[in-house]
Amino acid sequence: MTEPEGPVPFQTFILKVANRCNIDCDYCFVFNSKDQAARRLPARMDLAVAQAAARRIGEHASAHRLRTIHVVLHGGEPLLVGVGHMAGLLQVVGDSVPTGTRVLFELQTNGTLLSDTWLDLFERYEVAVGVSLDGPPHANDRHRLTHAGRSSAASAVRGIELLRSRPHLFAGLLAVVDLANDPVEVHDYLAVFEPPVIDFGLPHATHDDPPHRSDPTVPEYGLWMSRVYDAWLARPEYGHTVRMLEDIVALSSGVRSSVETLGLAPPTSVVIESDGSIEAVDTLRSVEEGATWLGLDVLRHSFDEALSHPKLLHRQHGREALAEQCRACPLVDVCGGGYLPHRFSEAQGYRNPSVYCADLEYLIRHVQSSVRQHGWDPYAQSSS
Repeated sequence: MTEPEGPVPFQTFILKVANRCNIDCDYCFVFNSKDQAARRLPARMDLAVAQAAARRIGEHASAHRLRTIHVVLHGGEPLLVGVGHMAGLLQVVGDSVPTGTRVLFELQTNGTLLSDTWLDLFERYEVAVGVSLDGPPHANDRHRLTHAGRSSAASAVRGIELLRSRPHLFAGLLAVVDLANDPVEVHDYLAVFEPPVIDFGLPHATHDDPPHRSDPTVPEYGLWMSRVYDAWLARPEYGHTVRMLEDIVALSSGVRSSVETLGLAPPTSVVIESDGSIEAVDTLRSVEEGATWLGLDVLRHSFDEALSHPKLLHRQHGREALAEQCRACPLVDVCGGGYLPHRFSEAQGYRNPSVYCADLEYLIRHVQSSVRQHGWDPYAQSSS
């Protein structure tokens, strides 16, 4: 395979259509982290901003001859914009996609506001809907409470059950790992909803603000996810995938990862804020104030200008952007140094191993050992 002549183009465009939320998750990287910019941004994306963003997306797709692009509607809670306004957003983006490019709409919600009216709209525009839920009510309520401190679990489950009535719209469930919750209980509870995908995310943390651990000498998050892997593997009747685990298997076999959190492939996502600002991946809000800010916006700048922005150049450097310890590690092609926000320290920037380095090593070796036992060679290169 020949190396690309220039930066890899963006293929996923995350539209921050809402910058408010109807629940108050204590780990939220938008509202409860070091960067509080979202609270100063417009509560929802104006249609004029969406039109400008859509034009820039269309330009980018045409210039790079992209056959498929992903447009992710995000927040805050995106459903707070209202059905009519969301319909306008979807229309202007869909109208700006060039002939020959397919747009795949996705939306991430807490599920509490879903209704048949919403699902009718999503059906019309073929919007795949993902819902955030951390497990059974007692697990979910550790972090995902309303602003009044009440449980959000029942409302979220009602929304998921409604979504299950139109399974072609159901993209999957997203859960944040909490060591206080039992991993098998969480996994099996989420599996009951028959999602196509369960996506587990590690809590956002940095070297300056490390993740909670009861014993720093033990890879507790790796152990937690390994128990999820064993529970998932033990039940062949399960129809869902677990994204992190499937990515580890795929990367161990020489297949590119599907997400930004693992592997060495250049990330291909970009964020458009509710005011039209073009920004780096929004999880960097957990790192420091201004970490996502590029000084660009869709009214005055193209996405090609963002591709060459100094803050994003590290995305193209792969292994060379990593800490020396990571470059020398035999697992680097799978781990990729870990997710970018989790590498940060004020002293070294992003040239650190992930704060979850030991956890990722434990989990990757656990998965690879299991794959070998089941008759696959995880190191064999894919022939595709």
